[in-house]
Amino acid sequence: MQFEITNEFIQEISELIALNKSDAVSELLQDLHPADIAEVLDEFSFDEAVFVMRLLNSETTSDILEELEEDTRARVLEQLSPKEIAQEIDELETDAAADIIAELPEERKDRVIAHLDDKEHAKDIVDLMRYDEDSAGGLMGKELVRVNENWTIMHCVKEMRRQAQEIGEVYIVYVVDDNDNLIGRLSLKSLLTTSTRTIVKDVYVGDIHSVKTTDHADDVAQIMQKYDLFVIPVVDQMGRLVGNITIDDVVDHIRDEADKDYQMAAGLTDDVEADDSIYELVKGRLPWLILGLLGGLGSVFILEGFETVMTNPKYRALFFFTPLIAAMAGNVGVQSSAIVVQGLANNIIKGSIWKRLMKEVGLTLISGFVLAIMIIIFGYFMSYTLDFSLTIAISLIAVIIIAALVGTFVPIVLDKRGIDPALATGPFITTSNDIFGIFIFFYIAKLLLGF
Repeated sequence: MQFEITNEFIQEISELIALNKSDAVSELLQDLHPADIAEVLDEFSFDEAVFVMRLLNSETTSDILEELEEDTRARVLEQLSPKEIAQEIDELETDAAADIIAELPEERKDRVIAHLDDKEHAKDIVDLMRYDEDSAGGLMGKELVRVNENWTIMHCVKEMRRQAQEIGEVYIVYVVDDNDNLIGRLSLKSLLTTSTRTIVKDVYVGDIHSVKTTDHADDVAQIMQKYDLFVIPVVDQMGRLVGNITIDDVVDHIRDEADKDYQMAAGLTDDVEADDSIYELVKGRLPWLILGLLGGLGSVFILEGFETVMTNPKYRALFFFTPLIAAMAGNVGVQSSAIVVQGLANNIIKGSIWKRLMKEVGLTLISGFVLAIMIIIFGYFMSYTLDFSLTIAISLIAVIIIAALVGTFVPIVLDKRGIDPALATGPFITTSNDIFGIFIFFYIAKLLLGF
């Protein structure tokens, strides 16, 4: 049953902390999962959170540290000595330990590592820290079970028991050769049904998917999704087994990327949260707002170029349609770019760019004709002249076709240049299409109506 935080529960613990009743607080929290306790701590003041952390055993607090929000974790770690942090790190798996140490200030990293009791654990953590966080090496952990192809099943079982003592979960038994190169996996069925004198090379399964340490985390996620894997081994450039990645690590990466793309699409340049400082929030929002302002000023200059329309009573109503044109351009552009960005993220955008553009033109033409007919019908009931209604309708078709092309082309180009295509789904695409839309609208109107 999932734990649910209530105001009454938070209030009860806060009151017990205020009364310094450590035993009562420990009793309330003892049956909760570390992830639930981390969620509870996010509701407390900083002093209350530290009070609770100091009550719990090292194994529990290490798991809580892993689950805490990054900002909260950083504040908690500031209150701990390097030795105390090392005690927590010793309880964590290598990938989580490396991530937490990487968040520490430079001067504290070496001191924490020096205090780690398990030197092999420390060596693995240091090794992981040299990889880029968005690579397979940055996602992987060192905890795994490996056996040599030349071992007997009996020797294999003994080694597996020894190795498994240091591992929380055993997902797959990997098979390597004498050079530690990954060559396959050993199934549980083989272990249970094969003679103890059988050699591993005679029964292992050679069909195994793997990734290199330098592969991007997005590629890892796509491979695991494609083949329905819950764990995947990681090899170095020489094919040697160096670690594995579990599905929970990939899910965390996908969530982080989704958050980043959502914020970028919403016009936030930095990773900001609601409880960040005013300075951080302003820094994250202001650049796109400035871009929007510049785009608006560009629209002003475009409208000034057609100011003669305002002096002509016959065509003055064109200005009333400016918001409609700008809105439709922005909407169509965002729709097109969102579909393309999603396709790029799922690795399903393949083939010629021109075919993709032509497909978008065809789709937009159909939508445009439907919208144009609705404009003409609206013009009839509003008693507009036919040439005026046709001008609005033709302009609308042209505007949304251009917007669709921009919304399709820009994210593909950004992706090919190594820039996050999510950039194209936010204010960037909306502002650019607004400007293009207004200019195209009045230019076509000038050609057709002759003002």
